[in-house]
Amino acid sequence: MAPMRSIWKGDLSFGLVNVPVKVYSATESHDRKSYQVDSTDGTRIRYRRVREGTDTEVDYGDIANAYEAESGETVILTKEDLASLPVQKSPEISILEFVPAEQVDPIYFDKPYYLEPSSKSPKAYVLLARALEETDRLAIATFTLRNRTRVAALRVVDGVMTLQTLLWPDEVRKPDFEFLGDEPEIRDQELQMASSLIESMASDYDPSEFEDTYQNELSKLIEAKSEGGEAFPESDEEDKGSEDSEVADLLAALRASVKDRGGSDSDSEDAPAKKAPAKKAASKTAAKKAPAKKAAAKKSTSSSSGSSGSGTKSTAKKAPAKKSSRKAS
Repeated sequence: MAPMRSIWKGDLSFGLVNVPVKVYSATESHDRKSYQVDSTDGTRIRYRRVREGTDTEVDYGDIANAYEAESGETVILTKEDLASLPVQKSPEISILEFVPAEQVDPIYFDKPYYLEPSSKSPKAYVLLARALEETDRLAIATFTLRNRTRVAALRVVDGVMTLQTLLWPDEVRKPDFEFLGDEPEIRDQELQMASSLIESMASDYDPSEFEDTYQNELSKLIEAKSEGGEAFPESDEEDKGSEDSEVADLLAALRASVKDRGGSDSDSEDAPAKKAPAKKAASKTAAKKAPAKKAAAKKSTSSSSGSSGSGTKSTAKKAPAKKSSRKAS
């Protein structure tokens, strides 16, 4: 893991209180680094910035950004133009308000930064951190990073104040799906079964229990290829079931969850409805087997005689007699 280096210094301010802090990126990628090559011989691919329609390369310092105005006209802005924007230039993280933690939906969370006290005494820093924990509130603040004004939520993670930048409201897309206007009917019994499944899997979240299986398998594949071997000789094909089978599997899982928690099929509205057809099927099967018994009885009459056999013959003959009399009537 790379050593932590501060990317920004400033003051955390609220009211008349200023807390000097250093800002660090709180996350880093653990993905394996790669670069593009020609698949035929592994020659590395290089990219150059060239003028469109020519092979003339443009120096990075001469590159500007172009934007489209409302009129459709292309407007070129240089680095000097962007630096002239009247954004807040002071190195200050300004706390505007303290809000209940549950009022900020996690969907707005963006990139996290750690704040380290940079003064000789960390008392003011620790005091603010403990106050945030005691009140269970988030501090909503604004600051400027890389010439961009950002809004952020200040919270405490493992005793360290963490500045979590927030997305602007217009950056969060509103879900627009057809199923939202046509919800299927959910019965109370089905909801209880689903809730039971959730309760059976309830636990406390521990990040250390999870690992990036993709990166692990990717590393295994890289090492196997480097040694000329095969990383995954037997790959199981993904089960591609139909929608009906997925629903059946879900219902089966829900019923199993209810049973595991001490419930029974009799607790479900579906159970009586499903048991009744089973009885009907059994009676039909018995009716189909009856002729087979008659045939067997007749064969045994012609082939053998005995006390046990006669008992079987009389029992087999009575059933057909009743049926034949019904048919006659």
